[in-house]
Amino acid sequence: MNGSYYFESKNSEEYRPRLAITIGDAAGIGAEITLKALEQLTSSFVPVVIGDADFLLKCSRKFGLIHDFEVIRKNQSIPEIADKPIIYDLQNLEKPIRFGVESASYGRAAAEYIQTAVRLCKENQVDAIVTAPISKKALQMAGYDFPGHTEFLAHLTGTKDFAMSFFAGNLRTVLLSTHLPLKEAIKLVKKKNLIKLIAFTDFEFRKLFYKKPKIAVAGLNPHASEKGMFGKEEYKEILPAIEYCREEYGIDVSGPYSPDTVFLRAFGGEFDFVVSCYHDQASIAVKCLAFGDAVNVTLGLPFIRTSVDHGTAFEIAGKGVADASSMIAAIRLARDLVLLKRRNLQQQKIQSL
Repeated sequence: MNGSYYFESKNSEEYRPRLAITIGDAAGIGAEITLKALEQLTSSFVPVVIGDADFLLKCSRKFGLIHDFEVIRKNQSIPEIADKPIIYDLQNLEKPIRFGVESASYGRAAAEYIQTAVRLCKENQVDAIVTAPISKKALQMAGYDFPGHTEFLAHLTGTKDFAMSFFAGNLRTVLLSTHLPLKEAIKLVKKKNLIKLIAFTDFEFRKLFYKKPKIAVAGLNPHASEKGMFGKEEYKEILPAIEYCREEYGIDVSGPYSPDTVFLRAFGGEFDFVVSCYHDQASIAVKCLAFGDAVNVTLGLPFIRTSVDHGTAFEIAGKGVADASSMIAAIRLARDLVLLKRRNLQQQKIQSL
């Protein structure tokens, strides 16, 4: 799955999307994987790295990575023409950085990077946001009561309907619930919740890709309960939701399918999206099939947001050994989705003439 997700531009005059890249928790690997990704990808987009310039430049020297940046101070405008990667400098980190240590200071800085990226998106100074991993504990230590990026971004944008999803090549899966105890997540597997998520997924896929998706729904129980032998959720909640969406909304949705095979079927191209009943049902499949190439995407936001499929990796932070594959994939996906959106808008304008 290396390379472009949807197309590779052959036109040297192709628009270069402006991507805000937040460095996440400074005590983790966010800065390292961001700098490593920029060594490979800067010709096809304009990176606006949101962080602390002094810290980023020290990291680039420490790890022997790219360090020829244009530094923009906070509250300044992004320049119209950018020949170098940009650091949008918030100057908000205490020195020296203690890698692998969770603290309120780093959590607060990470939150400020996210807030700044959202502001730049709202001001149309950037086209999309790519995020490096944060520490949920550090975020809460800093006074931000959000379980992760998804909920924080929804709060900052006033988004009521949103969902976490993972993109891994042909496999795309959307989650009915995220960071909840499993016994609480199972309680959410209800007809009305599934109807809402299936319809939402259909709408969001059309918004991103401009075509009708083929959606599969994973069962909750082993073998999708074998017609009620191993549980009742499939025929009491899941199947009625699927039938309702087909009949009332005309959505191309089917299932419930055995959760031990449906993700592999989607990975092979049989479905465009899989609706997952809980967090690990999706993430285990994604990380087994495409760890390092998978991308976390927040659906429902007023802008494109992608992220890595892993955490802060405190145990290896500061050692220069972090793998940037998922960050590279997240940047490529954000870039491609921005270009896909622009091309579709251009086609609509031409057709309206």
